[in-house]
Amino acid sequence: METTRISVRIVPRASRDVVVGMRGGALLVRVTAAPVDGAANEALARVLAHRLHLAKGAVRIVTGRTSKLKVVEIAGLDEPELQRRLAAPVFASAHDQPDEESPDR
Repeated sequence: METTRISVRIVPRASRDVVVGMRGGALLVRVTAAPVDGAANEALARVLAHRLHLAKGAVRIVTGRTSKLKVVEIAGLDEPELQRRLAAPVFASAHDQPDEESPDR
């Protein structure tokens, strides 16, 4: 199985859970959870898995469990596919998604 490692900078106690994008060589991820008892790490795995359309178990923190800068391993994706999924637009709701059946408006 293909795995890819990526540097991640986490911002705990944020106003919402969101993958911001690449900043300074690391993927910036904001989570609402506090860095207490692994809650922020758990939220990071959940947010990344959701954003990448993977099971939460496919996301594993390799280094930095007690640091804001972490190395995360993503199972099941090679680097080009990881980059493609991170670059794909994120829609807040079904109403925001483009309608594939309608002609261009």
